[in-house]
Amino acid sequence: MENHIIEIEIEDRDGSTATIEVPTDVNFSLMEILKASEYEVLATCGGMALCATCHVEIKSGGENLAEPEDQELDMLDTLPDADDNSRLACQIHLTDQDHGLSIRLRGALQ
Repeated sequence: MENHIIEIEIEDRDGSTATIEVPTDVNFSLMEILKASEYEVLATCGGMALCATCHVEIKSGGENLAEPEDQELDMLDTLPDADDNSRLACQIHLTDQDHGLSIRLRGALQ
């Protein structure tokens, strides 16, 4: 039986990077994992894809993520700095296939 732990790389807003271990069998969103790992993520809307304060840039490994839903795409469209690598962390649920994912925090701090 697999241990359902993957490693992902997080680049904070100041450019520092860290690798964290993430359990994939608890159904937390990436936003919840970031908050639990003490990264500063406002998550004003509580994970409903309504505020974009959990905006992240997928640096590598995004090919295994589920495609964004329309609501997420609509919210990303409101961000002036969003691009094709932008996602909302609240809408990403990691699986064992996401080992090695690399992201950069982009969301607002206030």
